[in-house]
Amino acid sequence: MADILFIKTSSLGDVIHHMPALTEAREAQPDARFTWLVEEAFAPLVRLHPAVSEVIPVAWRRWRKSLYTPATLVEIASSLRTIHGHSYDVVVDSQGLLRSGIIARVAQGSRHGYDAASIREPLASAFYDVRHKVSRELHAVERNRILSGQALGYAPRGTPDFGLDRARFPPAGERYAVLLHATARLEKQWPEANWVALGKILAGQGIDLMLPWGTDAERARSGRIAAPLPRARIPERAPLDAVAWLIAGAQFVVGVDTGLLHLAAALGVPLVAIFAGSKPGLTGPVGRGPITVLGAEGSPPSVGDVRAAVEKLAR
Repeated sequence: MADILFIKTSSLGDVIHHMPALTEAREAQPDARFTWLVEEAFAPLVRLHPAVSEVIPVAWRRWRKSLYTPATLVEIASSLRTIHGHSYDVVVDSQGLLRSGIIARVAQGSRHGYDAASIREPLASAFYDVRHKVSRELHAVERNRILSGQALGYAPRGTPDFGLDRARFPPAGERYAVLLHATARLEKQWPEANWVALGKILAGQGIDLMLPWGTDAERARSGRIAAPLPRARIPERAPLDAVAWLIAGAQFVVGVDTGLLHLAAALGVPLVAIFAGSKPGLTGPVGRGPITVLGAEGSPPSVGDVRAAVEKLAR
């Protein structure tokens, strides 16, 4: 039985974009054992994928805040010992960053990753035993699928399968939509006034609105958007497996280019994607459900455009 380690640590959207590669790898090697090394905050979501046998959490986002403190150094050393302590047949680093390349080098096994021309941080390719050429003009989902297929000896085919079945998340019985306004990059945001205008339209149609958040700043923004909306609710902060339940039960989702939007697409939830500061062709949502993508880098859609798209979803 082959023992395979995938390294895809973050961000949330990147982690979700790697899930079809794992689904396909299990189909190609049904007897293999798959381990996924991922940022600790995303571990609950990764565990939902049926092909995952083990999750190795790392805490780079937390470590870098206190990188040189004794406690952090001890924790990093312990994590590296865990990674080095198991021998894998194949190690695939689909993250393509210097830090993930170092992790790949610590792991025992045949190390695969992108070549210097295909990778975000070219120095990372020096840590791999086998380097693969994959066009950077492809969508992130396809890059992950191609790299994994080349590393494990099969050719990707068919539509992406994220391994997440919406039917596994029974709806709560209430009718609601999820508005995903939160994103770490300012250029990806849609103006708060637009969210309020859209929210008033949806509330007038008898639809409750959920505004999830992940940071204190996002919680405050949810509050400002929800304040003038009679049917808006701000859920408590929850781990990602619980957030998946919330999103899976939604009638539809409207969101900017953020990780939770890609989770909605992976679950097959009908959605309208708002692009303002990124390229849909490279990181747009992919999934089995109805998807409408509006806007482009530097050209966000209007409230009217989004309203029309939502009305089509609700028909």
